[in-house]
Amino acid sequence: MSAVSSFLRLLASEVRLIAGRRRNQAGVAVLALVPIVMAVAIRASTAPRPGRGPDFFSSIAGNGFFVALAALAAEITLFLPLAVATLSGDAIAGEAHGGTLRYLLTVPVRRTRLLAVKYLSLVVGAAIGVAVVVLAALAAGGLLFGLGPVTLLSGTQVGLGDALGRLAVACAYLTLQLAALAAIGLFVSTLTEQPIGATITVTLLVMTMWILDGIPQLDGLHPWLLVDRWSAFGDVMRDPIFWDTMATGSLVALAYTAVFLSAAWARFAGKDITS
Repeated sequence: MSAVSSFLRLLASEVRLIAGRRRNQAGVAVLALVPIVMAVAIRASTAPRPGRGPDFFSSIAGNGFFVALAALAAEITLFLPLAVATLSGDAIAGEAHGGTLRYLLTVPVRRTRLLAVKYLSLVVGAAIGVAVVVLAALAAGGLLFGLGPVTLLSGTQVGLGDALGRLAVACAYLTLQLAALAAIGLFVSTLTEQPIGATITVTLLVMTMWILDGIPQLDGLHPWLLVDRWSAFGDVMRDPIFWDTMATGSLVALAYTAVFLSAAWARFAGKDITS
């Protein structure tokens, strides 16, 4: 029990450290600002253009609930992955760059335990990022458009409580996808002592996967790309919920997580700590 409580204390300390950094607080503010700006822009628009873009956008004027889905659709392509890339770049490389990694390991803290704490703190950070987007979107959407019964993409109308439950499923799904990206970022972070370099590498990797996913001639590669099914969270708004794509996307994310966490452990376990 003492080992568990010690682990939880270390995890809580790491989460507080992440939350206390000014650049991370600024990042959270940006995540929250995007749905607010989106809602205000749509509210101020005098010539809405239904049919342009995702169905979520054309549905916002009728119900502020759709601001949350539209914000997730917009931010999952760049802002949320960038936030995870920034956090994961700091995880190991930031400690090495700041000269604190060697002292962390002499507390003593076993390397496997430290790596587990770092990864779980990244998952918590990803979950907080998704939650911030959704809560800011619901607040802005409710204020500007109101909240009420939701008409699903299949035409069925459900109560707001049911819709919020579906939205929670979408958030859990996206958090799982970002957790897989965090595993990639943690591995990259063990390869360098420059956190900015790790952040840029992970961000470029995500952008490359988006580009590859958009090339029809590479459709055989698409199922293996982490980002390929990120937009499947919208399937929660069908009646009944279409689980197949999300289930496959979850399996892909878990596979990425297992592979890159194993690679991060193998790299970090034998890494010479000089700073």
